[in-house]
Amino acid sequence: MNLKNYYESTDTLHVGTQKTRSYYVPCACMEEAVQEDRAASSHLQQLNGDWNFVYYPNMHDLPDDLAADSHFFDGADTIPVPSVWQNHGYDRHQYTNVRYPFPCDPPYVPWENPCGVYGREFTVDSLEGRSVYLNFEGVDSCFYVWINGQEAGYSQVSHSTSEFDITPLLKEGTNCITVLVLKWCDGSYLEDQDKFRMSGIFRDVYLLIRPKAHVRDYFVHTDLSDDFTSCKVRTDFEMEGEPEVVLRLSAPDGTLIGETKVQNNSAEFVVERPALWNAERPALYEMVIECAGEVIRQMVGIRRIEVKDGIVLLNGSPVRFRGVNRHDSDPVTGYTISVEQAVRDLRVMKEHNVNAIRTSHYPNAPWFVQLCDRYGFYVIGESDVEIHGVNAIFNRNVDPEDRYGALAMDPRFSEAILDRVERNVLRDKNSASVVIWSLGNESGYGENFERAGRFVKEYDPSRLTHYEGAYHLPPSRENDTSMLDLYSRMYARIHDIEEYYAEEGAVKKPFIQCEYIHAMGNGPGDAEDYEQVFEKYPGVCGGFVWEFCDHAVDMGKTEDGRRKYFYGGDFGEFPHDGNFCMDGLVYPDRRPHTGFQEYKNVIRPIRAALKEIQDGGRCVSLILKNRTDYTDLKDLAVIRWEVSCGKETVCFGTLPQMEAAPRQSVEAVLKLPELPDKKTVLTLIYIQKEDGALTGAGHVLGHDQIVLKEGKVCDSPAAAESGSPVRIREDGQRITLENDKFCYVFHKGRGVFESLTYKNRRLLDRPMEYNIWRAPTDNDRNVRHEWEAAGYDRAMTKVYESGAGMQGEDAVITCRLALLPVYLERILDMDAVYTVSADGKISFELACRKNMNMPFLPRFGLRLFLPGEMNAAEYFGYGPQESYMDKHHGALLGNYCVTAAANHEDYIKPQENGSHYGCDYVTVSSESGVGLMICTEKPFSFSISEYTQEELAAKAHNFELEKCQSTVLCADYFQSGVGSNSCGPRLAEQYQMNEEEFKYAGTLTPFMR
Repeated sequence: MNLKNYYESTDTLHVGTQKTRSYYVPCACMEEAVQEDRAASSHLQQLNGDWNFVYYPNMHDLPDDLAADSHFFDGADTIPVPSVWQNHGYDRHQYTNVRYPFPCDPPYVPWENPCGVYGREFTVDSLEGRSVYLNFEGVDSCFYVWINGQEAGYSQVSHSTSEFDITPLLKEGTNCITVLVLKWCDGSYLEDQDKFRMSGIFRDVYLLIRPKAHVRDYFVHTDLSDDFTSCKVRTDFEMEGEPEVVLRLSAPDGTLIGETKVQNNSAEFVVERPALWNAERPALYEMVIECAGEVIRQMVGIRRIEVKDGIVLLNGSPVRFRGVNRHDSDPVTGYTISVEQAVRDLRVMKEHNVNAIRTSHYPNAPWFVQLCDRYGFYVIGESDVEIHGVNAIFNRNVDPEDRYGALAMDPRFSEAILDRVERNVLRDKNSASVVIWSLGNESGYGENFERAGRFVKEYDPSRLTHYEGAYHLPPSRENDTSMLDLYSRMYARIHDIEEYYAEEGAVKKPFIQCEYIHAMGNGPGDAEDYEQVFEKYPGVCGGFVWEFCDHAVDMGKTEDGRRKYFYGGDFGEFPHDGNFCMDGLVYPDRRPHTGFQEYKNVIRPIRAALKEIQDGGRCVSLILKNRTDYTDLKDLAVIRWEVSCGKETVCFGTLPQMEAAPRQSVEAVLKLPELPDKKTVLTLIYIQKEDGALTGAGHVLGHDQIVLKEGKVCDSPAAAESGSPVRIREDGQRITLENDKFCYVFHKGRGVFESLTYKNRRLLDRPMEYNIWRAPTDNDRNVRHEWEAAGYDRAMTKVYESGAGMQGEDAVITCRLALLPVYLERILDMDAVYTVSADGKISFELACRKNMNMPFLPRFGLRLFLPGEMNAAEYFGYGPQESYMDKHHGALLGNYCVTAAANHEDYIKPQENGSHYGCDYVTVSSESGVGLMICTEKPFSFSISEYTQEELAAKAHNFELEKCQSTVLCADYFQSGVGSNSCGPRLAEQYQMNEEEFKYAGTLTPFMR
């Protein structure tokens, strides 16, 4: 086809497009303008729907003059617009994180460049006195447009709006539009975001039919006085023609503030005692712009964001961003996200105390930030720039930082980077929620970003400017970061934050974690540790979890009804990055991960701390801290409390209403009855007091727990009955212990019980095991290589000595053994003592010495394979969701019941899951009443599962898992934490199972209900 090669030209980014403007939709009247659905505007004509579609694996196979061929679409398929063509049987899905899906040869793309040709008809009734603008809100990667066979233009920048004035090309009545979309262009080098690579017209397409003279663009400025008691609301306009424009401004309660005419392209109101916008109270003023038969409704938030003395202030008060990174992603619709889908995301975020969003790593649909204005979220508006793939440049003589900044310093891409930053800022400049502009993501640093940053600060000094890439220091140049307001890092260690603030008295740029606590699979496990250091330093303005949702493609269901989600590599693509896209706080269908429950409570708006206990526990003083930035405690929550001991509720109540200003504390005193002589826990539940934007009164905001009295809660559900004296019988490799109640067989070669029978009921399907392995979590993806190199996944037992004898009425088995892998030295040595009493109770004491030359252990404990019918557990520990030593802050310490099936956390890529931390005891039983109780000297972790850890480790997808016939019970002295090392720092030492000497002691007690 005779096609102008704009797609490999960094000199030609757009042809025939209008200058980027702020987002708005003009309407014919106020009745239309107040509707939430922009389709209510009679000046907007939607072109969404089924379009004709022809796909070509290679653009060079396109016929000549396709736009002028009236029969080109005869017999063609149809495809919905908006959508991505990979979801409709064309091309194939590909997920890659860093690596480009094509050779790194900027600005050139492969000769075999897939493409899709779209076409449809539309009708324009009258053109007299009108201008018609064609809008594409998102097309990946670039596209050519023809109207009635005539070229209308070309554009790129996938996630930004492209607007064309097509008036001269139209005729009254039926018109034809043809759009050619290429999979790759030179802009694809700047769109190397961590996501599935999808193509097509993925956002809305529509016409705006407007009077010839109209408002083209406007910029609303809110200039607050120093004491925030008054605000000048000035709006600067750019006109098409010379229309007469009238403005009205109304307060959030509907009171008219004023009406004025635009003069010299500007208009101003003065608002006294303004209601200030913030994420907790998103007050919005209504500005109505009337012009030549058009009405534009613009919601205005009055607020000021600034940095003073190294602290980010919003409206004069410190603000903390408790955020997430959010991609446009859906397992069915891909990049195509509706308003309803976006509101669902925002609702889930609100339900989990999230107050900030980074639009990673591109502008979302233009209406998205308007939703954030309305519902109350702080937004980092990120430009559509990521150039991560240049890291793959093979020239090892080039410093890595220079490789990383290759295009950031390449003058050929200067205009393209600036264009992307400009389009981001110009489109969303009137949204109050956008408090920070981001120049892009993971693109190195150089002159191109410095130039773009200078533009942002000159055009819009009212917001902060951010770019993490400035952290990288290429040796070939000195970075100019004067235009950046924040010191941004991703996945910085806690030590890095401490080090940044180590110089006492120094005023530095506020520290922000634009990505942290990588939420991949079973994790994150270090959220509380980061929150503590954030609280320690006022200059830390917060962080954004990577990331909100798992990315996957819904492939339907298996024959047995299990949902099939595919990730990288499942489509036969190369290159790919496997399941690295499965790194969200929610599953693809937006069900929250347990990690989101953890994050929710870590960032809860209230925290309680014990001040003192007096009068023998009858008087408890608490300090309640209001962690919000703008809401008084009395308006925030109702606080309910309960004192419990195991299954028993000792007392409960509701705290009286108390006042505490934002970031301030208040003391509360509880008068209690005499407490039991066991572990007694005070639980406080924070319940939302009033209806919010997306959550209602009664919504649980979070909780705290305080142990008022230490001790154990270890009540057996059924006392074991004593039997006749225990007899010992040795036979070759086995030691049999038995009486009239039980028969236990101990294998001398394995050093464990291989059979337990109680009252003629089998308690084991196969021999017990000493367990140091776990099915690697996603956050183990780095350390698992060390573990496997040390042979932890193939450890076996070697028994050196064993013997049995009687101590009084109890039988005692002792053995000296070690765990060691094939071809390597010992992992640990152990002296094991098992004492069996006449009631069938087994006491164990395992004294261990670890080889400190080897890596820390995944875990240490016992693994039991119980009969499948023994699948119901009752325990006292952290629940009801899974919990780990570094991931239990979202769980509650209490008494719970769970089945093996319900205990399974169904990660799409199977891995270790379902453990419960801090347990005093667990019982596992069957419906017939036979069971086993485990208690230990110190709190332990346990899990029950229908799957072995070998099965979890072997399968790539959850729908491939096969249940074993047993219930797998793991009782762990110590299981290492889960951390966030899939893309974050190595697991902190305090969460590593790396004790040189330790003792694991407890009891296994069989029972029959």
